[in-house]
Amino acid sequence: MTVVTIWPILAAGAASVLIGWIWYHPRVFGTTWMRLANITPEMAERGKKMMPLYAFIGLCASMLIAYVMNYVGIAFQIYDWVGAVFELALWSWLGFVVPVTLGTVLWEQRPLKLYLINVSYWLVSFVAMALILVFGSQTLVGGAYDVQYSTDGQYISE
Repeated sequence: MTVVTIWPILAAGAASVLIGWIWYHPRVFGTTWMRLANITPEMAERGKKMMPLYAFIGLCASMLIAYVMNYVGIAFQIYDWVGAVFELALWSWLGFVVPVTLGTVLWEQRPLKLYLINVSYWLVSFVAMALILVFGSQTLVGGAYDVQYSTDGQYISE
């Protein structure tokens, strides 16, 4: 990952929306999520009218996350799937999503199970996004990177 390119960011954003669509589907966690979030079937039905707009806003938000993740990946020189998963996705999730969304349990008195469903979605989404960003950027820039290290393990150049 050496340059910010639009296609991996768009793909990562789309992947996040797709994962959310599957994750919150009634056959996966949707029914439990609706019950725990106090969303009635009538509320869900009314929301369907605005679903295209909500999906577009969700895509834009996910693309913003992907852009920031891409930028961080470049800054920390993350070039492989191990770095994408364990350095970029896991630390971003652990440092930002987990503590920020914990407020819903602590201050809004939401159920812990609802919190776990939501933060688990973000973990899966961050991992998918990080992998898409790393491999998508490598593919668009021209294949695998020729990363050079000094004898003491310090990064020199590409």
